[in-house]
Amino acid sequence: MAAQVVSPGQIVEAEVAPKPQQEEWKENLNLQMICPDCKEKPPNLVEEFSSGDMVCASCGLVLGARIIDTRSEWRTFSNDDQGNDDPSRVGEGANPLLNGSQLQTSVSFGDGIKSRELARAQNKSNHDKSTKSLLTAYKEIGAYCDSISIQTNVTDTVKYLFKMVHDSGSFKGKNQDTLIAGCIFIACRQCKVPRTFREIFALTKVTKAEIGRVFKSLDKFFSQQNKEKMANVANPGGKLTAKSRLRSGVLTWANQAENYTATSSTDAKELCIRFCSQLQLPSRCTTLSQDLAAKMQSGGSLAGRSPLSVAAACIYMASYLLGTGKSAKEISTVAGVSDGTIRTAYKLIYPERESLVDAKWLEGGKVDLKRLPAA
Repeated sequence: MAAQVVSPGQIVEAEVAPKPQQEEWKENLNLQMICPDCKEKPPNLVEEFSSGDMVCASCGLVLGARIIDTRSEWRTFSNDDQGNDDPSRVGEGANPLLNGSQLQTSVSFGDGIKSRELARAQNKSNHDKSTKSLLTAYKEIGAYCDSISIQTNVTDTVKYLFKMVHDSGSFKGKNQDTLIAGCIFIACRQCKVPRTFREIFALTKVTKAEIGRVFKSLDKFFSQQNKEKMANVANPGGKLTAKSRLRSGVLTWANQAENYTATSSTDAKELCIRFCSQLQLPSRCTTLSQDLAAKMQSGGSLAGRSPLSVAAACIYMASYLLGTGKSAKEISTVAGVSDGTIRTAYKLIYPERESLVDAKWLEGGKVDLKRLPAA
């Protein structure tokens, strides 16, 4: 390269290298997702838009998550001449726990005075007092159920029962907290996770006497509603409404509420499941205590006693039979009865221990009657 001759005082500008031309981005079609287990070519992959996963259809391995649904979402009318079979849709489904079509339009607040006045006028026209009161009650029910870790299906059943009471208008003037307490008590029974009056009182602060009164009224009301529904179906030409058919076929918690079954008292067998779980006892102890409770309630020496006392005494006996004995004081903290009551109930069933325990439990030496403490 020849040297450049520069005169005194001359400024030489540095040569700027030309920028490389940036190529336009293109998708690399040579890359292909393949299942690492099957290694099939071409890969047999399925996009599950309902769960947002990319799944191998051959082995079921999930290869990708959070897949975006690129299908049509807005309602079109291209298939109106073909029987309206266009599956495209928009918006969320209607909430069966609320009244009305739930398709109102909301006007947002703007900067101008006219815009704010328009929004207020629109809110007043769409204001529904019944829906507002239902939402307030649902919020309170959700807070109660979450505080004692009740399952979602039980919470939805409580809301559905309360809506039936609210829509009927048969309990106008009744305290809302009392109705909610009664609905929680009934829903727990219908879903096979019963709670006692004492537990509902500790939760809602509604007295046990008031809970008992509203329970009798609600039990009679729901039984009558169920009879009328079944009579409507049984009559010639009688049929359920489309809304009822939707609920009966889709919503499990609505099935439990509509197929209401009246119960006279809490079953000690169902209490044994929850108490054993809280005491961290093995599943065999739960099954054995349920067998003992069933025999006690059918005609044992504890017939007619409180289900809490029956369940606590059966758990006390079952735990010692399996070698995982729990003291009466430990069980009393879970069952809500005194340890003296548990010992008294145990003294009544101790003489019948040989007839209460089935022979299948004694086989293999897993259950031993000698482990029982003397009454």
